[in-house]
Amino acid sequence: MLIPITRERFETLIPLTATASQYAYYWGNWQNVIKQVLFSLMGILLVWLLSFILHSQGLSLFLGIVVGLYWLWSPVAKASFRNANYRRYPYSGFWQGEILDVYVTEEVIGTEETANAKGELVLVENRERRLNLELGDERGFFAQVQVPLRRQHQFISPGQTVHLLVMSEDRDLRRIAKLSDLYIPNRQIWVSDYPWLQREAFKDVSQQLGRGNRRRTPPPSRRR
Repeated sequence: MLIPITRERFETLIPLTATASQYAYYWGNWQNVIKQVLFSLMGILLVWLLSFILHSQGLSLFLGIVVGLYWLWSPVAKASFRNANYRRYPYSGFWQGEILDVYVTEEVIGTEETANAKGELVLVENRERRLNLELGDERGFFAQVQVPLRRQHQFISPGQTVHLLVMSEDRDLRRIAKLSDLYIPNRQIWVSDYPWLQREAFKDVSQQLGRGNRRRTPPPSRRR
């Protein structure tokens, strides 16, 4: 089931600026915070050195404040920039389907060099267990989603209903360009790598549009 939604509602669901969950996503763990703070301190030092060259105390003060607070405002900037990538699509819709298959894989997410017992440099792969979902509906829509594996994912199984937001360049939503977070209403589980949606607002949409028989749009093409 695919139901178009208005632009106003879409912009409520995917806001212009960072939500609390998006801010937390880019805030990261304490190690990331320490890196951001160190970057800010280095920036302050650089601005202080430049102040002697430029002989501009006003500009140096402004730059010092901006750079010094980088650790605080950078998550907002990163999330807002990422949101803009989705908000550029002119059309969107609410999609209801079901989980066709669920499986777990182990993926290489990066590599790093380290020394072995002999002092030789070796390349080590960083691997992460990831959840894979295959989604579909009775009209032929099909999509695959892969996210980092979380504890709550143990309650996900084939046959469960799933709700999400789709984005498209086409008014009739025949070609789907992007998918949002996945919401499994009967378990109240969110599945995503990045929290795109205003989740409380989407729950309201899920309750309004995800039940009963409604007029449906022409089926979208199979998503690659």
